[in-house]
Amino acid sequence: MAIISLTTDFGEKDHFVGAVKGAVYREAEEVRIVDISHQVSPFNVEEAAYILGNAYRDFPEGSIHVYGVDSERNPDTRHIAVCFDGHYFVGADNGVMSLIIGEGTPEKMVEINLYNDMDTIFPCKDVFVRVACHIARGGKLEVVGKPIGELKSLKAFTPLLNTEQDTVTGHVVYVDNYGNVVTNISRQLFENVRRGRKFELYARNYRFEKIHAKYSDIVNFSIEKPLRDDDGKRLAVFNSAGYIELAMYRSNRDTVGGASSLLGLSYRDVVTVRFL
Repeated sequence: MAIISLTTDFGEKDHFVGAVKGAVYREAEEVRIVDISHQVSPFNVEEAAYILGNAYRDFPEGSIHVYGVDSERNPDTRHIAVCFDGHYFVGADNGVMSLIIGEGTPEKMVEINLYNDMDTIFPCKDVFVRVACHIARGGKLEVVGKPIGELKSLKAFTPLLNTEQDTVTGHVVYVDNYGNVVTNISRQLFENVRRGRKFELYARNYRFEKIHAKYSDIVNFSIEKPLRDDDGKRLAVFNSAGYIELAMYRSNRDTVGGASSLLGLSYRDVVTVRFL
């Protein structure tokens, strides 16, 4: 049974998610639909790439991933279908796929050309679903589009390394459900540049001198539990996706707040690591 995943910025209030699912089942009743997220910030392609890029790897090979974020087709943005890492991706060529692929190499890429006289304001339902269901039935990408050689790249979102090789400048790419702040500085980049050196991480007026392997590393378990005062402490950690994340230990963004609100950090804010 084919799997089609959905990642969108549609939210849950409107009819859009239900309409997309209905269109899928109308085309291919036998498929299984999995919602990755419908809470991507509106038009935020980097956030969509972070969520989808870290979720698809846990799906079986051959899964089809539809992403509906900033999807309108226009002279600057085409619609694409891509086979990469044994998976299929269908959406707009707006930077999402270039961020997911990184330095990897797609097996196949096509520009979708199913339009004829169709001019839709809802491409996720009217175009992406048709392509995804075609793939789910065993169809070839060449049937739905013409081969392309490159994708729209968002180089501005890549962390920068200075010429002295002692400073990496990244930025916030995502704020999760706990209010934790995720940067685009990967553990691999950090270790490659670090080469055993000490470091200082700066975010606004806050400094971090250690990056933990897990959140509870900040807790001194030798102290009796009633005497600990760890909740709400700020920390840096390598998260499960392999990126530097800033967090408040066991905080609650709905009550006391999370790292985003308490540290005053939001999307695109600068985070700097200086090696000593």
